[in-house]
Amino acid sequence: MKNRKVNGMKIGVIGATGKAGDLIAKELTDRGHSVTAIVRHPDKLQGDWDVLEKDLFDLNTDDLTPFDVVVDAFNAPRGQENLHKMSIEHLADILKNTHVRLMVVGGAGSLYVDDHITRLFETPSFPPAFKPTSQAMAESLESLANSDDLNWTYLSPAPNFIFGGPRKNQYVLGNDLIMSDKDGKSEISYADYAIAMADKIENEEHNREHISVIW
Repeated sequence: MKNRKVNGMKIGVIGATGKAGDLIAKELTDRGHSVTAIVRHPDKLQGDWDVLEKDLFDLNTDDLTPFDVVVDAFNAPRGQENLHKMSIEHLADILKNTHVRLMVVGGAGSLYVDDHITRLFETPSFPPAFKPTSQAMAESLESLANSDDLNWTYLSPAPNFIFGGPRKNQYVLGNDLIMSDKDGKSEISYADYAIAMADKIENEEHNREHISVIW
């Protein structure tokens, strides 16, 4: 949360009606950035932002090149988990060879529990109900890693991602391996995740990297 150096950026937030997207948009607005909510249903927005009313899959290069950064906070409905990979592939296609940086709200399931052999969603104890989403998000990350001429950062929260949790104004930044605190906990609130996302946008670091945050 240090070395902030960029203010007044133009940022589009896809999925600003969602739990993560809403808080990220609010955090960026509070920091003085120009935020546009990219949504299908503007009536569900909790904040007063400029709006680009359009389905993610209908977006084109001309829609997104006015922005410095696009935050992808899209969350596929249960039963349509394949949309995670499809959405990333679409965004990568329309943003390649542009100046726009893509910041992705990732999943904890794609984090490794060991030295890049086993991801969290591949462990025996991983809840079956969450596996389709986590596997689809891991596949979307692989698509990003294989993309060319695209600026992207994939930010995974801790496995215990707490909506409504406290805003502590702190976090620990890590790589693509699961971290835990001194008590063995691996958690972060949505509020502090939003702070981390805003910091990474402003610091312009970790291009083409998968990173993570915990308390």
